[in-house]
Amino acid sequence: MNNLKKMIVLLAAVLMLGACSGETKNSNNTDKVAKNEGSEAPTFELVDVNGKTHNLADYKGQKVYVKFWASWCSICLAGLEELNTLAGEEQDFVVLTIVSPGFNNEKKTDAFIKWFSGVEEASNITVLLDEDGTVAKQFGVRAYPTSSYIGSDGTLIQTLPGHVSNEHIIETFKGIE
Repeated sequence: MNNLKKMIVLLAAVLMLGACSGETKNSNNTDKVAKNEGSEAPTFELVDVNGKTHNLADYKGQKVYVKFWASWCSICLAGLEELNTLAGEEQDFVVLTIVSPGFNNEKKTDAFIKWFSGVEEASNITVLLDEDGTVAKQFGVRAYPTSSYIGSDGTLIQTLPGHVSNEHIIETFKGIE
């Protein structure tokens, strides 16, 4: 009976770690992504933590990197400083992040905003609030962090779970129009 309990605890731990997975190696990496092949990105209009409204259509003509993350995800938190650096640099793409208050164990909106205001390494990051995970579901987010790459024509090129380095993000956008 003790072994059964240990197996259940071990299985639960493995499943929880899978939700916060590390960088994935995907056969659809940069060199395999055809320019702007894909389907139209789901549209959204979300408010950021400062109350400003952002509509994906406002970024038409620009490439957009979207990172879905959660305040409880240790891999997400470990990558915030790196993402903050990317968002603060001049690139040929826009960096947006999306958090889903009230969805998948994320804090409620007010609690998240209060918590995020104390995060020091995030001054350049635009955080959009996706109440109840509607947009996350549309993008097929199953784990945090997840990255989505959108072309300047609004095409969703790819969505991949796991941490992605700034170098990889920049390299991926070189193959996207």
